[in-house]
Amino acid sequence: MNQASKFWAVVPAAGVGKRMQSDRPKQYLELAGKTVIEQTLTRLLGAEVFSAVAVAISVEDPYWPELDLSRHPHVVTAPGGKERADSVLSALTSLRDRANHDDWVLVHDAARPCITSEDIHKLIATLADHDVGGILALSSHDTLKDVRDGAIVGTLDRRHIWRALTPQMFRYGMLKAALGEAEGNPMITDEASALELKGQKPLIVEGRPDNIKITRPEDLALAEFYLARQAGT
Repeated sequence: MNQASKFWAVVPAAGVGKRMQSDRPKQYLELAGKTVIEQTLTRLLGAEVFSAVAVAISVEDPYWPELDLSRHPHVVTAPGGKERADSVLSALTSLRDRANHDDWVLVHDAARPCITSEDIHKLIATLADHDVGGILALSSHDTLKDVRDGAIVGTLDRRHIWRALTPQMFRYGMLKAALGEAEGNPMITDEASALELKGQKPLIVEGRPDNIKITRPEDLALAEFYLARQAGT
């Protein structure tokens, strides 16, 4: 690995979180005395590995400018896009004058506030010398069904099924090129899928099960429980 390689974090945060049935995007809901995105960014900055954290925000977002973290010296604001991939590409572009082709980028969901420094450092240590990169993930313990029109047509082999988490870690230049080439492709639901489309094989790094994504209202209570447990309170 190039010893001069830097690490950058990217946080796509332009979504509206319709499933939360709330008056504001889920990243701005209160969680343990802060907003969800404040909890997430505090975790990323606390890992003390990133030269900067680029956050992709909707240009019509009225909440982001109100947060002190939006003016943090290591936080860069980029315009968000229609889809996740668009926001990530925009955030990468905002770093183009600072990041080198072989630097590492860790893309993390704004709605995963329980990420730990332990998992961030584990991901970096595992992938630092890899040619492609990889993602945090969890193996599936559930039986998974292939369903078409409400009917089961098969059962998947769960031995080969992993749940993708974030961060997802790839080289700056490789990720930016892959997302640019895949622009508009509905199959690109995370960063790894953009690399897979180019024939690359990202690695799996097993993550912690408490790295949950807040999607529904009941997830807030679970996230608050995990945050308290991680803090030992």
